Amino acid sequence: MACFIVPGVEAVIVKTAENRIRKKEQTVESEVKIPLSVKLKWLEEMLFGGCALLLFEHIWHGEIVPYFPFLTAMSNPADMMEMFKEMATVGVTMTAVVTVAWLGICRVADALVSKKSGEKEA
Repeated sequence: MACFIVPGVEAVIVKTAENRIRKKEQTVESEVKIPLSVKLKWLEEMLFGGCALLLFEHIWHGEIVPYFPFLTAMSNPADMMEMFKEMATVGVTMTAVVTVAWLGICRVADALVSKKSGEKEA
């Protein structure tokens, strides 16, 4: 019902961190590596993309409506508890899986960049 909120919140937090880190990063020309701000941008895009797909799916199934209270589960206290349970289980699990996949992508990207820079030096 509202599992898309969890990755959306993480995406906003990541976007804030990315902006702060990008301001602090200084380019070092001698060192070849992917900046952290770029990696955080990848995570942000993965989270916002997943959030958008989940939002569309919930609209498609009528769980989100264009009038107050917007989430159909918010009209009934019993449904609200089910919604919070879904956010705590499904939403957190999906967000964790996306974050772990992002960590894997970052490791592979770093390995590829290191391998490329090693080939250039040799």
